[in-house]
Amino acid sequence: MKNQSNLAESTVIAPEVVSKKTNFFTKFKTSYGPGILAVLTWLGAGDLVTSSVAGADYGYSLMWILALSLILRFLIVNVIARFQLCNTEGLTILEGYGRIHPFFGYFMFGYALIMGHLFNAYMIKGAGEVLSTLFQVNQPFLASLVVVGLVFMLIGRNIYNRIESVMKVLLALLTIAFLFLAIQATPDVGQIIKGTVGFSIPSDTGVHGALLVAISIIGAVAGSISNFVHPYFMKEKGWTKPSHVKVQRNDLLFAIGVCIVINLAIWVVGAEILKPNGIHVETIDDLAMALQMSLGQFGWYIFYLGVFGVLFASIVGKSTGFPRLIVDAFYVINKNRREKYNGKYEKDPMFKWIMIFVLVTPLIWSIPGMPGFIALTIGVNAINIIGFPVIAIGMLVLSNKKSLMGKYKNNWFENIILTLASVLAIWSAVQLATTFF
Repeated sequence: MKNQSNLAESTVIAPEVVSKKTNFFTKFKTSYGPGILAVLTWLGAGDLVTSSVAGADYGYSLMWILALSLILRFLIVNVIARFQLCNTEGLTILEGYGRIHPFFGYFMFGYALIMGHLFNAYMIKGAGEVLSTLFQVNQPFLASLVVVGLVFMLIGRNIYNRIESVMKVLLALLTIAFLFLAIQATPDVGQIIKGTVGFSIPSDTGVHGALLVAISIIGAVAGSISNFVHPYFMKEKGWTKPSHVKVQRNDLLFAIGVCIVINLAIWVVGAEILKPNGIHVETIDDLAMALQMSLGQFGWYIFYLGVFGVLFASIVGKSTGFPRLIVDAFYVINKNRREKYNGKYEKDPMFKWIMIFVLVTPLIWSIPGMPGFIALTIGVNAINIIGFPVIAIGMLVLSNKKSLMGKYKNNWFENIILTLASVLAIWSAVQLATTFF
């Protein structure tokens, strides 16, 4: 799309050697970037809802799930990035999966197509509910139609860059508000530490079961297919060689650090403000209560405008990012089509049709009578765990292929962590199946 190509053209290629005379801000600007874009893709309604629900319903007892998921996210995304930078044949990560067995290509194609639909389902529904509340029209379905129409008209147009900047400002205001509330609430550090090393699932006390919330956190963070977008951002930045491994790793560490701060702030607000007041997060209005109680009507507006910014930007991101991922997976299945369009997704008519699919079909979830935004968000992120075993096991096999990775194949620590991730993924999928059936 036009805005994507502009991003690629305007991005400064990372130099392999940075001059010692370069000051910190110049070095940061030229050396970092994909991690920030990844944060904007990762952080969305999933993190906002799962962290606040976990805090409001279970205090800090599930904090270990978030800590473990963030560690796994860093290691998994770092291995994915290193594969793309260092494999001897210049394969994309999805092409690498296809080398293991044709099953992976078919699975990733179907999985990405389904999850692209479901991710947009709860975000479009949430954006409709927020817009309906802001304008006090009580027509969330019509508001969802308006949101989809706006996204459809704005994608690829120059005006979207300005609108995207506004949405990022709203996201920044929401983040600052949550950080302010978290600090003001004087969190119990002892309980946070205890919850981080607790390794237990508490009894169900909230509206949403503790096990379902735990699986949803794992699905939203460690097992998210959104982790696969990072290599695309690296490519746009110009990080394509083994010499970029170090700067990529540092950039990713920075991104994970930002995720930790924001998720922790949201969690603290749930545990220290919502929980003591007996507020369970069943609707988006319950989540708004934290800012409204502390900051009044001003906080109410910051929350709803910020959430709308998060959701709108995420809808655009998913509607342009997932088609790229899906088409790339299809090219693994059909190599002739990749050659026909020279691997340029935007020139393939399939790209536009998939974009329409992941943007328009989720509207069925906004029809009156369908599950609410909070329930749908938790459910979709829990279902996201289904693909985690395939992703983790495939990555374990792929990153140890000496014929592809040479000296850059996994070390023993990474193999242990990926093995544990595979076990956690299988356990989560089994628990999810048991919960539903």
